[in-house]
Amino acid sequence: MARKQSGGAEVFRITGARQGLAEDVRGRQRRYVISMLIRTAAVILSVTLWNVERYVAIAALVLGVFLPYVAVVIANAGRENVPSLPSTFVPAPTRPVLEAPAPAAERTEAPGGERHDATGTAS
Repeated sequence: MARKQSGGAEVFRITGARQGLAEDVRGRQRRYVISMLIRTAAVILSVTLWNVERYVAIAALVLGVFLPYVAVVIANAGRENVPSLPSTFVPAPTRPVLEAPAPAAERTEAPGGERHDATGTAS
């Protein structure tokens, strides 16, 4: 879709474009920092609850151990997929099917212009 601006130049609207690379990196860094803050809170919680509530402390410690792996996988997941970019594939047009001509033994032309089939009757 194109619009004319006051200067006469056409401006095209791109609705299916990805977000910019700088925005993408900033978003991944933000997700990683949030995950690491949750990990730090889980480790601090496990240290403070070790003598009070041992099971909660162990669960928080397990979360603190496995969260860095999950955070790195999420941060390195890459750019998002654009769900609906238009396809550049153009299918080839279909050709009409031609019927095969009748065999020569079935139809013959008489010298007078009449057509006869295999039985000898005029058609």
